[in-house]
Amino acid sequence: MDAKALYAERLMTAEAAARLVRSGAKAAMGLGVSQPPALLAALAARAERGEVEDVNLYYLLSTAIAGETVLRYELMDRIRPWSLFHSAVERRLEQRAAEEGRPNPVQFIPTGFQQSPRVLCDEVGVDTLICTVSPIDEDGYFSFGTNTDYAKPVSETARTLLLEVNPHMPRVFGDCTVHVSRVTAVVENAAPLLEIPKAQPQPADRAIGEIIAGLVEDGATLQMGIGALPNAVCDALRDHRDLGVHTEMLTPGLVELMQAGVANHASKTLHPGVGVFAFSMGDRNTYGFLDGNRAMEARPVSYVNDPAVIARNARMVSVNATLQIDLSGACCSEYLNGRQFTAAGGQLDFVRGAYASEGGRSIIACHSTAAKGAASRIVARLDGPVTTPRNDTHIVVTEHGWANLKGLSTSQRARALIALADPAFREGLERDARDQGLI
Repeated sequence: MDAKALYAERLMTAEAAARLVRSGAKAAMGLGVSQPPALLAALAARAERGEVEDVNLYYLLSTAIAGETVLRYELMDRIRPWSLFHSAVERRLEQRAAEEGRPNPVQFIPTGFQQSPRVLCDEVGVDTLICTVSPIDEDGYFSFGTNTDYAKPVSETARTLLLEVNPHMPRVFGDCTVHVSRVTAVVENAAPLLEIPKAQPQPADRAIGEIIAGLVEDGATLQMGIGALPNAVCDALRDHRDLGVHTEMLTPGLVELMQAGVANHASKTLHPGVGVFAFSMGDRNTYGFLDGNRAMEARPVSYVNDPAVIARNARMVSVNATLQIDLSGACCSEYLNGRQFTAAGGQLDFVRGAYASEGGRSIIACHSTAAKGAASRIVARLDGPVTTPRNDTHIVVTEHGWANLKGLSTSQRARALIALADPAFREGLERDARDQGLI
């Protein structure tokens, strides 16, 4: 059968496709923008009617699309969330359960982003993929668009593939497609893509952005996260030249650098002339930039975030945020107020890959304080798990300056980090350092 015939054979309503999710299924849901509203609403409706139960849903970074459908609190006894990266959706579910004295309804799986495809395919044995894709091309392929990440690897092993075709999903090039012959069900739904408003940098973000920009050489290859601080870094890089992009997450700030000609990938030593990413979240301009753009390639996160692959980019610079740094340089970037807040994501992947790169730099950035100045982010001991071990931390930046921790003793590290803390907390941190025998 040709591609058109296969497509027609698999085309059905969202309700019919949702009936293909069996009780006891291990289903992977697309990350972020690729969470399909029609399919998830239909699956939630089935669960609400008691037609399916014990559905195990695996995913990273849920959005309101999932939060208003399959991740509704009242469905938790029939659809069980297995989160590899928390968002506000999971935090609300956990908070409500705690208030009602019920067990936590969300199962959290600690893992690095680069390992997530293997975890889902080999360790968990996911049997179903539910996600959004771009329209089929003339050769019978769908593009995963904004989200190749773990969707592409799961599509190669799962038995059941339920795809929601959205004409607004950009067609992206790279290792990011699935053929219609692999697909179980196709649902058409022209829904606007989720957009993330660009966070506006504050004065501390601007200060940190300027410091980091001073650490980036012309011709460097960049990895950035999302938020006001990375936006400030991108803004401060506008006078640089010949930058490249190799990043797990493609953000509006990076897209604007490419549109301005600042990032043209000309000096890249891996995939020269091409920007590489695993997933994207942004605005309409971001998605429009990706659509049909052969200067961008999406690849599975098992490749993009592999430290050995990252290190093949000369002068690789990774910029990641953290929530706390202890006096030895260990970072907790995922735990807040006594509970899981996000997850490790790809931070350690890029910390290690960037430092292994020839001339590379791994940068951990944060404001010196939290809670409107009431708490220091530089602390004597972390309040949660270690995301980036002290052995791996390279450069730390706050609005008060920067320090290269590599080659420093624990005593030298403590003094360097205290100097980066807010002045109001330095005396107390010095006492803590003495108590620990660091100074």
